[in-house]
Amino acid sequence: MDITITPGKLSGTVAAIPSKSQAHRLLICAAFADAPAALLCPELNRDIEATAQCLSALGAGIRRTAEGYRITPAVQIPESAVLPCRDSGSTLRFLLPVAGALGVDAAFLLEGRLPQRPLSPMWEEMERMGAVLSRPASGTIRCQGMLRPGEYVIDGSVSSQFVTGLLLASALLPGKSRIRLTGQVESRPYITMTQQAMSFFGVETPDLQVSGGRPFHSPGQITVEGDWSNGAFFLAANALGSDVNVENLNPDSCQGDRAAAALIPALKTRAVISARDIPDLVPILSVVAACNQGAVFTHIRRLRLKESDRVSSVISMLEALGGKAEAGENTLTVYGTGLKGGTVDSANDHRIAMSAAIAAAACTRSVTILGAECIQKSYPKFLAEYRRLGGQYEQHIR
Repeated sequence: MDITITPGKLSGTVAAIPSKSQAHRLLICAAFADAPAALLCPELNRDIEATAQCLSALGAGIRRTAEGYRITPAVQIPESAVLPCRDSGSTLRFLLPVAGALGVDAAFLLEGRLPQRPLSPMWEEMERMGAVLSRPASGTIRCQGMLRPGEYVIDGSVSSQFVTGLLLASALLPGKSRIRLTGQVESRPYITMTQQAMSFFGVETPDLQVSGGRPFHSPGQITVEGDWSNGAFFLAANALGSDVNVENLNPDSCQGDRAAAALIPALKTRAVISARDIPDLVPILSVVAACNQGAVFTHIRRLRLKESDRVSSVISMLEALGGKAEAGENTLTVYGTGLKGGTVDSANDHRIAMSAAIAAAACTRSVTILGAECIQKSYPKFLAEYRRLGGQYEQHIR
């Protein structure tokens, strides 16, 4: 599906959707808790559904309700399971160690760009600690054997998702385990979010140490907080002349992307911004920067390993809209040229597609987005909200 947007400002009130990042973590904790739980998460997306489906394959009862999910913890762990991850990196990286901790012979099915996204050094560390991993086909990863408790050593500079997966797995192992981080830790707020989710279920992880034995205690009911990553799109629209009130965002959240509240106003002048803890914000911040005085984003290497090569796709998006940007080895420079309009290839990346839609508010010509259906990955009702706020667009089905 392609869409063509007529430039115009947005106005009104929008409630931030539930945090995809927190929902993944809470679902996994609930699936292995000591009693059923209700997860209040009224808005779902493709990635959350992938995690729910994989947890069902691992023996949990996951029932969709009007408010979110009703989770019955896994009692009988299957000997083998097929886990359809779709193109969700969180689903794969969180549940690969979990399957290893449970001793399940698990086949993970991968779609889109997920087979190319890195699993090292978590792969090697899991093998060192007892798992047997293989790639029997280009879109399949198989996990056999069983992880043992102990000290896991992981380079924190590649992905915080590896740390999350090992933390969640450690709680399912007998005895005590510890995750020792080396290197420059990237996206540390996401690790903190994992620790917080586990604490909601009674599991404390001081210094990334975990007392295992499936210690998750169900809180009975838990609410997924609003998502700063997706709320940032409408916050950015305000910096481009719109007037949108974004509700349901917790200013004290553990989410690293709450930094959007401070970073977006800072882009009124040329800024230097580290992407180390906020890689998902770079596409939309680059749009705001292009419409102001420009910016330099540092620590961008990991952006090349997302749903698209986000360094290349951000540059392509801005240039397609009449802007200018260029990349160095670990920097992305966006020039304050303004944006005019044009045709943007989403590169099957939801954050590129939504950033281009918000950019239309500052353009003088229409903006066409190719492959806009990728928005379903994280924010299925984004276009409906966009229209409700006054955005005008036409759909073209290919």
